[in-house]
Amino acid sequence: MFTKTVVLPVDIDEAFALITEPERLRRWQTVSARVDLRVGGDYRWTITPGHVAAGTFREVEPGKRVVFGWGWEGNPDLAPDASTVSITIEPVADGTRVTLTHEGLTDEQAAMHAEGWNHYFGRLEKAAIAGDAGPDEWSAAPERLDELSAADATLAVLQTVLRQLTSEDRPKQTPCADFTCHDLAEHLFGSMVAFGSMAGVEVVNPETGSLENRVATMGAQAIEGWRARGLDGTVPAPGGGEMPATFAAGIMPVEFLLHAWDMAQGSGTPLVVSDEVVAYVHKLAEQLVPGARGSSFAEEVAAPKGADPMERLAAFTGRRPVAG
Repeated sequence: MFTKTVVLPVDIDEAFALITEPERLRRWQTVSARVDLRVGGDYRWTITPGHVAAGTFREVEPGKRVVFGWGWEGNPDLAPDASTVSITIEPVADGTRVTLTHEGLTDEQAAMHAEGWNHYFGRLEKAAIAGDAGPDEWSAAPERLDELSAADATLAVLQTVLRQLTSEDRPKQTPCADFTCHDLAEHLFGSMVAFGSMAGVEVVNPETGSLENRVATMGAQAIEGWRARGLDGTVPAPGGGEMPATFAAGIMPVEFLLHAWDMAQGSGTPLVVSDEVVAYVHKLAEQLVPGARGSSFAEEVAAPKGADPMERLAAFTGRRPVAG
């Protein structure tokens, strides 16, 4: 069993939101989160790219306590619902005390989860103070990159940029001709629907909420659909015919990362992404971009002197930094 307690400088309602609401969870613990917060409802949290925790809610007392099964998709040693996490919250003089207990683990599993919970509860404290713990170093360079873990990693990068966009940033021009920051976010809604369709799932646009929340929700639906489908065989191509599933899934990280860079350039927001992720996406782009020049991509341009890996990827896809 593992137990962890922290005191957050927020009230009960905010503390409960931080541990249960997808938009709050993405600010300290998850890349993406789907939550059906009721007894018998399920959750699915992508903690780091390619690592998905899942289970069922067993007790839900708003503002007091939540108990849920815990395990990992694809892990026969600790499958979803195989262990139990209890989180209680109570008011104290300095804010709200949050206590987590994780039961049903072997000694080895308890040690591994202790490292994880300590890491994320440290980020929870930061999020409670600042509103956002910032990019998670554990998500920056996944131990194993494939088309879907790269989609997770680049979706996290994209979400961080979108989260920082202000109303003043939305009309600003990006390196994509005729696209403002807001236009690109709207474009991404359509892309998410198309990505889901190729995997055989319907991606639903929430229609309301922040741009970050809408893109994050739709991106999570698309990636979840692809994980359920897998990368074998072929899928319908947007223009008709078929394409390899790996090729189709690889479009997601290319689009997520490039449009994150586009909006970061347009808004002046820092782009935080590891060289490892950029290098992997560049390899995917080398397969995708040449056949789409003149339609989806412009001709390659010269990278700036001393360009970093992201700037070289942008130049390969025909993008130039926003002047000034």
